[in-house]
Amino acid sequence: MLNISTFFYRLYHYGLKLLIRFLPPPSPILFRGDNALEDLIAHLQSNKLNRLLLVTDKQIYTLGLHRELSDQLAKHSIAPELYSDVEPNNPIDNIEQALNHYQQTQCIGIICLGGGSVMDCGKLVGARAARPDKTTLQLRGLFKIRRKLPPIYAIPTTAGTGSETTVAAVVFDPVAKQKFAVTDLCLCPKAAVLIPKLTYDLPPQITANSGMDALTHAIEAYIGIIGTNFTYQKSMDACGLIFANLLAAYQHGRNHQYRENMLLASFYAGEAFTRASVGYIHAIAHSLGGRYGTAHGLANAIILPKVLRWYGPSVQGKLATLANHCQIGVDKTSLAAKALAFIEAIEALNQQMGIPTDIVDLRPQDIPALAKQALKEAHPDYPVPKFMDLPSCEQVLKDLLVTQ
Repeated sequence: MLNISTFFYRLYHYGLKLLIRFLPPPSPILFRGDNALEDLIAHLQSNKLNRLLLVTDKQIYTLGLHRELSDQLAKHSIAPELYSDVEPNNPIDNIEQALNHYQQTQCIGIICLGGGSVMDCGKLVGARAARPDKTTLQLRGLFKIRRKLPPIYAIPTTAGTGSETTVAAVVFDPVAKQKFAVTDLCLCPKAAVLIPKLTYDLPPQITANSGMDALTHAIEAYIGIIGTNFTYQKSMDACGLIFANLLAAYQHGRNHQYRENMLLASFYAGEAFTRASVGYIHAIAHSLGGRYGTAHGLANAIILPKVLRWYGPSVQGKLATLANHCQIGVDKTSLAAKALAFIEAIEALNQQMGIPTDIVDLRPQDIPALAKQALKEAHPDYPVPKFMDLPSCEQVLKDLLVTQ
């Protein structure tokens, strides 16, 4: 059955490859450097955007990280209407609450200040504002919005999700206990604003998890079968920056250069995977996140080396190329040895940052349902280099169980 299905999956993937070659996703304007915020404000003023919904979460609000942005906007006669209740994993209720605030305050644009959940919430507020006739559930999947959104501006406070450059938003359905994605070209933010000092005081473990999330984006985009020269280069650039800067950022959080490089790596990885997509690592991570609330970056970090090992020879050439680019396994001569050195470098990086090798909440009795859910997400949408059947997916999940 899988062989018949995979024939049609590959036809679908080749169709996607043609689509991204002839109709590539948009790219956001990038504001970076010491004047990034000033450049954003000048852009807002020139576009007469004088009332914006400022979407963030409770932690950022409590830490006061929104204040400088709010003050600068107000100083330049741009009213920031604050919504600060975004929860981890971006549940549907948050989107509806933020949409209500957007409509009541008559906003004409959206600024997202936060991590992936915040940016996904803001993007979906824009989608719901553009399509009030559809619920968030009805927007699930590909190209269900098909409308121009209010302008959305993304200011990431973590370096990992890449949501500031993607055409997708992930949301959690608390009734079905599942995460799902809404994907449409119009979801790409108008601009991304990279401000390293906003990430200075990230807890080390969030730095680690979000950095490994970006690495997973870059690797899955690179090893998938619909990549282009653009996505291959962005993936390699992201991997190089992450291996050179993530551990240092984890250890020295207030170093400006390390933080700036990680924000740039996340942006590059986002540019890659929004065009070349992801794979089984994300599908399994989403199933775990929906069932147990497992942090997405943490799940990706743990699953990444295990799925790369499962892929085996199908990804050896590409992993060897990444290894060469990142100067990993320079003493190795064969593709297989270089690929293995690359996977071992990922495992070593995880270990150095205190990332475990298992999922503590995972229960053996949940594995069949989790595997089915992951494969349902992956097939046919993810252009994976090698197809995984149900027993193989269950085995990967078994390898995530806590060992005594």
